[in-house]
Amino acid sequence: MSPARHALPAADAAWLHMDRPENLMVINSVLWFDAPLPFDALRDLLQHRLVERFPRFRQRIVETATGPVFEDDPAFDLELHVHHLALPAPGDQAALQEAAEHLIVRPLDRNRPLWEIYLFDGFGDGAAVLSRMHHCIADGIALARVLLSLTDYEDAAVRIAEPRTEHHGPLHGLTAPVRRAASTGASVAKAAAAEGFHTLAHPAHVADLARTAVQDAGTLAKLLLSPPDGELHGDLGVPNRIAWSAPVPVQTVRDAAHALEVTINDLVVAAVAGALRRYVEEEPGHVHALVPFNLRPLSEPLDPRLGNQFGLILLDLPTQAAELGDRIAEAKRRMDAIKHSHEGPITYGVVAAMGMTPPAVEGPLIDFFSAKGTMVLTNVPGPREEVTFAGVPVAGILVWAPCSGSVPMSVSVLSYHGSITVGFLTDAGIVPDPQRLADGFRDELLAAAQLAGQPS
Repeated sequence: MSPARHALPAADAAWLHMDRPENLMVINSVLWFDAPLPFDALRDLLQHRLVERFPRFRQRIVETATGPVFEDDPAFDLELHVHHLALPAPGDQAALQEAAEHLIVRPLDRNRPLWEIYLFDGFGDGAAVLSRMHHCIADGIALARVLLSLTDYEDAAVRIAEPRTEHHGPLHGLTAPVRRAASTGASVAKAAAAEGFHTLAHPAHVADLARTAVQDAGTLAKLLLSPPDGELHGDLGVPNRIAWSAPVPVQTVRDAAHALEVTINDLVVAAVAGALRRYVEEEPGHVHALVPFNLRPLSEPLDPRLGNQFGLILLDLPTQAAELGDRIAEAKRRMDAIKHSHEGPITYGVVAAMGMTPPAVEGPLIDFFSAKGTMVLTNVPGPREEVTFAGVPVAGILVWAPCSGSVPMSVSVLSYHGSITVGFLTDAGIVPDPQRLADGFRDELLAAAQLAGQPS
């Protein structure tokens, strides 16, 4: 009897097919500990809290005539996915960065479920864990929730929904695109009907509806017509570099944001722009960031089937503002404009549409859209209190979203246990020293705090 098969949703299929040797669609994360982490405890934890809870981690992907499908791996063996290594001396951050750089460029084996985890002994007096999971399994927010579910963190953010049985007949793969289109159409019709009734009851909203339509057309035009980024772009190679900053207290950033009447996200955007200015040592041209926009309600339990439910916002970073105060003000203005747009859902639809096209068409489309950005920029709020992993307290967490197409850099800001840390993953030929960017980001946040403390 052949294994049950479940067709990949269109967005998941798109991320699967974006894999390239120089830009793998793998979400990488690092957790580190000040005490040793027993390998047997890690393995047991992954078996019970990852493999048994989430079907995708015991399923492989098979390409069929109607598209890629998940199927249970008949030869699944946890030992093939969990590895135990010793970190070379001196066991410091540089040693961990170098060890991780050698691993994150390795493609995942398409004959097995698309994930792997490495335990490094000897990171200082403790250990570190490198997790690698393919983007087609889930988006970064969902996988961050998966990682939290492996810890002893008790919070609604890691609640997991009851698994649902997937009954797929022999025509499921053939009819999947039609069903997806019908579902999308029904959702749009329902929303339009609701808006229509609202408009009939309140004729004044006709103008609001017209403005929304114009804004959505402008958003689509922005995605289609924005010129490609020229700064920090070039031919990508396989080697990657990673780096991360020393932590900054969350309270310091929160107080600065409050004093300057902006949000923490505004300060993050301004700090990234300032770090880029420090790196190129001159006024950069236009630099755009692709910012993931979560479309999955965090208040709802996590579906065990996971998947991708996010859009991308194209943000023009305020790199051309020479003064820190001007960068912060401009970051706020641009972020406020995006908050009132439908850019996230629109780009989700674009990515899903890519996933339904033949590879010969999909590749050029990916190149077209990815050329408009220099980086993927994520800001993920983690647990406010310390959590434990297999009984050992987690000292720090980093998550790197993958790039796509010709994008040479991923920037991931994560808060955990009262601190903010930024991680950079870059193409080694274009940005060979990402530590300068990470240090520059931290310096910019601290400078913003100093600016906020000065008399007005």
